[in-house]
Amino acid sequence: WKIHGERPIYENSWVNLWLTDVETPDGNRWEHHVVKLRHLAVAAVVNDRREILMMWRHRFITDAWAWELPMGLVEEGETPAEAAAREVREETGWRPDPLKPLIYAEPANGITDSQHHIFRAD
Repeated sequence: WKIHGERPIYENSWVNLWLTDVETPDGNRWEHHVVKLRHLAVAAVVNDRREILMMWRHRFITDAWAWELPMGLVEEGETPAEAAAREVREETGWRPDPLKPLIYAEPANGITDSQHHIFRAD
């Protein structure tokens, strides 16, 4: 894959949308929309009964209720682990034990560069 160029379409402190001029190895070329985000930190807080701390929340985008883990964007100057611990405190009031890296993922890398850092606290 070759990137011939890219330009921002929309930018703010939360999300950036870019248009990328891209060419595949077989020579097909087109403009592809790319959503650029800061890293995301997620925490799975597990108690001694192996229960996971989750929140039941409504999201207006999908107009649906769903279970969620505490998560949020990594702020400038903050490590992903610090962000995950902060999000647990802000969203639940709990103060997690030291967080251990669980998994790193890029779950939608066909459209976004969003990097998810998932941690576990026992």
